[in-house]
Amino acid sequence: MAPKMHFNPSTEIPSLEGKVILVTGGTAGLGRETILSFAAHQPAHIFFTGRSQSSANSLIEAVRTTQPRTPVTFIPCDLASLAAVQKAAKDVLSQTDRLDIVMLNAGVMALPPGQTKDGYEIQFGTNHVGHALLAKLLTPTMEATAKRTGDVRLIWNTSTAYNMHFGEGIHFDKLKTDGRAISPVGLGWVLYGQSKLANLVYARAYAKHHPSITSVAIHPGVSPTGLVTSLSFAQRMFIYVVNFGLIITPEQCAWNQQWAATAPKGTGERQVESGRYYEPLGVKMTPRFKASNDALAEKLWDWTQTELEGYTV
Repeated sequence: MAPKMHFNPSTEIPSLEGKVILVTGGTAGLGRETILSFAAHQPAHIFFTGRSQSSANSLIEAVRTTQPRTPVTFIPCDLASLAAVQKAAKDVLSQTDRLDIVMLNAGVMALPPGQTKDGYEIQFGTNHVGHALLAKLLTPTMEATAKRTGDVRLIWNTSTAYNMHFGEGIHFDKLKTDGRAISPVGLGWVLYGQSKLANLVYARAYAKHHPSITSVAIHPGVSPTGLVTSLSFAQRMFIYVVNFGLIITPEQCAWNQQWAATAPKGTGERQVESGRYYEPLGVKMTPRFKASNDALAEKLWDWTQTELEGYTV
């Protein structure tokens, strides 16, 4: 049975007047849907990242057509390159001294074995390390904004595929390899699961280390976006069979992150609590297996901080 989707972006997203928003992977899929929804609520500025200038131009034109008063700026960024992430952060911060909502939405899925430009396993390096660096470089501005407004949100997109991690969960001794030594079967999905496990536990660690910022992990749901349709036939069939009855539209798939970025803060039903994990829609979940391990979250935090030393803006 598909998740119960009770969310109307036009009425449930409050006014975003004065807010500055950054969405990674905004040129397509859930990022694009989220930007189109947010643009209708009068934010001061929306920045978005991606790798396709033509797709970015298409989105900017769509926003201009429907919401001509909403400024939208494309920031090129390849999350598989820490130098590119550093440049993107500098580009954002050269244009704003305020960040109210940062949505770490971009990602790759079920790729063949490979490594990023900095030598990390490609899925872990893109989905976790690149986003972790971006968050680190933007944190001083987010904290300054939180001091003024009392409400800054950092949304980490994870996936229920975090359950597909293998063995110890995060194989720290193999993160700077192509990952082939991690699992004897289902390698692409195991490596994807490892990266999504990292997104989930790191969101919790970030909340602990930066308590002025509301940091949550969300699973958006499963939808035939480009992330899925770009896969091989066998991989697509695997997703559709495993998620039979759970497939939702791309528009609906973007709702959980929009909800997490804008719903009231608190510990009650349909409220957003820092450090927690939410499945569609706005359902607070206790993560399973290694994802509930706070020691793993802290180990990943320490490892990540060491890896990212020396990167500044």
